[in-house]
Amino acid sequence: MKALLCTRYGTPDDLALTDVPEPDAGAGEVVVRIAAAALNFFDTLIIAGKYQFKPEMPFSPAAEFAGTVIAVGTGVTGFAPGDRVLGYSGHGAAREQIAIAADRLVKLPPSLEFDRAAGLCVTYGTTLYALKDRARLKSGEILAVLGASGGVGLAAIELGKLMGARVIACASSEDKVAFARQHGADAGIDYGKDDLKEALRRETGGNGPDVIYDPVGGDYAEAALRAIAWEGRFLVVGFAAGAIPKLPLNLVLLKGCDVVGVFWGSWINRDRAGHRANTEQIVQWCADGKLSSHIHKVYPLAGGPQALKDIAARKVMGKVILRA
Repeated sequence: MKALLCTRYGTPDDLALTDVPEPDAGAGEVVVRIAAAALNFFDTLIIAGKYQFKPEMPFSPAAEFAGTVIAVGTGVTGFAPGDRVLGYSGHGAAREQIAIAADRLVKLPPSLEFDRAAGLCVTYGTTLYALKDRARLKSGEILAVLGASGGVGLAAIELGKLMGARVIACASSEDKVAFARQHGADAGIDYGKDDLKEALRRETGGNGPDVIYDPVGGDYAEAALRAIAWEGRFLVVGFAAGAIPKLPLNLVLLKGCDVVGVFWGSWINRDRAGHRANTEQIVQWCADGKLSSHIHKVYPLAGGPQALKDIAARKVMGKVILRA
């Protein structure tokens, strides 16, 4: 079978499409024929050796996928060949087949196509955990989303609206703000030209947002924190801007706010039942048409390097899918 492999740390162009043996289903495992896999920003870091998790080489990027069960190992119940599933593997899904622990899979309803399902786990899973379990977002609160046109940003807009929040989309261009508003944002801020702190205060009548969802980091984190509401919650989701900000702790004191870490990748191992419940809810919402799981572009497996370069260049609005 074909797999897109990282054999040494480097750039997307260092990845190689090659033949590898088909996997067997070990005890407690399921083999899935992958129909679609999704790439995320952290895949650009994993292949460069700049992510906190470093898989043993050679490995494939892509942490999430959807496809069809073709074999089950001993001790597996609840899955059978022919079942349509989505899964989160952490890495290794940019290939035609994968062997994975059965408890990493969730069944898909017939109405949910593989391309859209493949992109649900990471962005929507991270975001539901952030808004529901970490920030405890309440109906009627104001949610500000940085990097609002990217995969997690769009997920935050859609889930925030489902949870009853007023959502302010913050992005780096007018086109990206307009795109975010098309996906349900109530207001938009172009921080490529506007002062983010002042714009957030203006959009909230001077009170500031109750929850700030920040997958961007860099210079925008402190600016957003300076605008947060009293007893607000600042969600640290990631650092797509590259720089990890150092926040002045006096702001946390003066605002009476919480700075809350969102390490979804660790939480799903610590609370597998909670992760499964969240994923099943996301799948149902998507099947019901309440979540878009917007696809920016579908690439063939051999197009993985270009897809990663497009993500790194911030050309992507929504999800990038590899079709195996």
